[in-house]
Amino acid sequence: MPIEDRDDAYLVTHALAKHTLSQLRDVQTEQVSFRKGLVKLGRICGYEIIDGRMETEYVEIDTPLEPTMGEQVRGLDDVVIINVLRAATPFVEGLLKAFPRARQGVISASRDEEAGREDDGSFPITVDYVKLPEITEDDTVIIADPMLATGSTMCTVLDHVIENSPEPENLIVLSAVSAPEGLLRVDDEFPEADLLTVSIDDYLDDDGFIVPGLGDAGDRAFRTT
Repeated sequence: MPIEDRDDAYLVTHALAKHTLSQLRDVQTEQVSFRKGLVKLGRICGYEIIDGRMETEYVEIDTPLEPTMGEQVRGLDDVVIINVLRAATPFVEGLLKAFPRARQGVISASRDEEAGREDDGSFPITVDYVKLPEITEDDTVIIADPMLATGSTMCTVLDHVIENSPEPENLIVLSAVSAPEGLLRVDDEFPEADLLTVSIDDYLDDDGFIVPGLGDAGDRAFRTT
């Protein structure tokens, strides 16, 4: 199946998703190709969410020849995509190709690397900006961030998303690569969220970076250091 249950997370196993991720990992992939790769990966993941998590319904349609029955996806107008700035921006661009009518939210959240990691392995998180649409219990909410490392940023983002909203029909945390430690932390603190990723990588290094990972997705996409 394109989405595989791995207990603590769901894995996108689509061949093109794995192919695109391999290109993103390559240190030789330059900025434009890297950014386009994140867009492509977001689009693939969006289609996999539609196929694996959303229901269809039969509808009557008129073809040029005669009436017939067709199928359509339910809930495409009830999708909220949360962009975790800044690395998720091209990733979300791809998701919007699958969900063009999605309502969008933005959260600027980043870890304070100068403060260092806490005893539990997490980082202090700074939130500079939050703008979220109304979320209802009928919605599919997708929180997109290419990297799920320690889980510190994602847990902070989830706090903001669910603080004043009813529990949506689907709450999905979407990443390209994830570390086991981050998946465990998010799953422990927010069991209502489904964790969806293209790869569960090996471990976090002493600085909290995913290994083998793909480097700093934001820096590679926007040519900053």
